[in-house]
Amino acid sequence: MLVRSWNLFHGNTVPPGRHAYLDQMIDLATADDPDVLCVQEVPAWALGRFTVGDVAARPTFGPFPIPASLGRRLTSIDTGLLRSLFEGQGNAIQLSSRLRVLDHGVLALNSARFRRVEARSFGLDLVERLAWGKERRIVQAVRVSRGDGPPFVVANLHCTGFRPDIRVTEAELLRAAWFTVSFARPEEPVVFAGDFNLTPFGSQTLRDLTGPDWEFSDAGPGIDHILVRGGASVSPIRRWDDERRAFGDVLLSDHAPVELDLELD
Repeated sequence: MLVRSWNLFHGNTVPPGRHAYLDQMIDLATADDPDVLCVQEVPAWALGRFTVGDVAARPTFGPFPIPASLGRRLTSIDTGLLRSLFEGQGNAIQLSSRLRVLDHGVLALNSARFRRVEARSFGLDLVERLAWGKERRIVQAVRVSRGDGPPFVVANLHCTGFRPDIRVTEAELLRAAWFTVSFARPEEPVVFAGDFNLTPFGSQTLRDLTGPDWEFSDAGPGIDHILVRGGASVSPIRRWDDERRAFGDVLLSDHAPVELDLELD
């Protein structure tokens, strides 16, 4: 089973340009028919293209909600500059035709109540608290049927990248992990993927998840990861080289896709 994760950067390129290349990114990510594809920073208008899509930040114009189609038109003026300012964003999971969704759940990683409790514990000032809540982040989970085999769970997350205090990101990661293992039944394997915004070298939480207590597979060296618990065989995480996601003179997204091969019990 091929599992892949990619932060689509709203269809932007490196260096950023005026035009979006979301169609090209989706075509590239699905060309070899991966069994599971987890994507983050997907414009709200495009979430319906996937097996499961969930909004993290809704399309808005200032404080006012707007239709996703209008957010798309406004963003098309200059995609590289405006990004998710109008069109919102979310997470999505694409499953191959060999798999079927049995159940689906979503959790906000930086809900107001959670931020309030954790910010007080961390001693964050007002500016830091406001910055933490600027963009809503979520984890989505699906229970997946694989024909004759027992189900497994796929979770797709995008944690806040919070440079002033890494504890914010670690708190979200731990919250996502608890949600995911609670969603899964004891006998079900778990695929835990996405943009963690943490490396194993800087994150104690990520090291804990891959340790003997949580028993997830090893993380990759970057901030995009695919962790597996309960797999019979898990290959090391592979990161695409730049040539594979090149499009003319630019790179598709500011993240490279990561993937692994998985054999379930």
